[in-house]
Amino acid sequence: MKPMPTLDELRRNRAGVLSIAAQITLALAILCNALFFIRETTAWMNRPTGIDEPDIFVMESTSTGERPTWAPREQADLAALRSIDGVVDAYATNTVPLSNEGNSAALKLTIDQQQATTMAALYYTGAEGLKTLGLQLIAGRMFARDEVGYVDPTDPATILNVPAAVIVTSALAQKLYPHGSALGRPVFIQGDPTALRIVGVVKRLQVPWTMVAGWGSTFSEDSILLPAQLVAKKVLYVVRVRPGRLAAVEKKAVGALQRIDRLRIIGGPYTMAQKRATAYRDDRGLSLFLAVVTSCLLGVTAAGIVGLTSYWVSKRKRQIGIRRALGATRGGIVWYFLGENLMITVVGVVAGTFLAIGLNLWVITAFALPRMPVGYLATGAVALILLGQLAALWPAWRAASIPPAIATRSA
Repeated sequence: MKPMPTLDELRRNRAGVLSIAAQITLALAILCNALFFIRETTAWMNRPTGIDEPDIFVMESTSTGERPTWAPREQADLAALRSIDGVVDAYATNTVPLSNEGNSAALKLTIDQQQATTMAALYYTGAEGLKTLGLQLIAGRMFARDEVGYVDPTDPATILNVPAAVIVTSALAQKLYPHGSALGRPVFIQGDPTALRIVGVVKRLQVPWTMVAGWGSTFSEDSILLPAQLVAKKVLYVVRVRPGRLAAVEKKAVGALQRIDRLRIIGGPYTMAQKRATAYRDDRGLSLFLAVVTSCLLGVTAAGIVGLTSYWVSKRKRQIGIRRALGATRGGIVWYFLGENLMITVVGVVAGTFLAIGLNLWVITAFALPRMPVGYLATGAVALILLGQLAALWPAWRAASIPPAIATRSA
């Protein structure tokens, strides 16, 4: 293939060339950023929560009784749940990971500190929470039973009167005390003058909220566990079972709670797998939408290349026949058209690289994602070049199959 005649042919078909190059430019920019967004979103959705997800289910209980009945009913509920065969432990709380609801608080290191050091999600776990959730304690100790207090969300005095011991996640401990161990060190919840001592550190406990944007990954594991049992009109019962007993225990748990109070409203039970599916439904839908749109765009680009190359073949039958009569091989004809297509594709890939970078800068701002690695650009460029060559291969092979005599008579 000689480059100058090819360039001449491309100049004579300027509109078609620009159309295909523009499609490749747009396809590359969207492909790279879509793959990057899908990869980051998938990694975000698959983050471990730090709890024993396969063996935990959650029930929501809303009482119809008055406040004096809440605490006794809750104690009876927990006793009934723990007595079910197959249950490891259970406790009452305000929230769980993947629930997208809960409480958070600003944390300070000293009482007179003006600005908070960081934010953290608040988990009321009591003495049984760590065992029930299956959290991995990497330093310090669990709560003792005599450290456990009670929290009533309708009574502000109980909220600010939690016991003076807390357990934090490893990520939160690093933020609070980056230059040493956090064990035994104080932390203050903004609005509460009581110094809370860090008595333990767990490896991981994801915050309840699962948003991709907003606070982002720097907040995702900043959790603080309080030795407080939630006593309220509406509570969540978290139940951990032995492996393989989840379905059987769920049915018994509903019956146990209904026997204690038939007038209550029970939500669930919900497995953590169901919680995960619900929490990430929008993210999963957006990823699927991007995958479909990108696939359609690549298909349209490939169809455009096939159509343009087929058009050029039909308009150049005489030229092809002359080349064949002068000794050009079928392989030579195929490489000629593939070479033309490669020039167009390379121009589109170069322009698409710059567009992809610009689009990524917008994605960084809009979705709080990190900068796209160069590998995605390289992968997208190679994919578009291969797609262009494969799309042009069939029309090029048709051109090579034209006999010299038929091509000459078609002039």
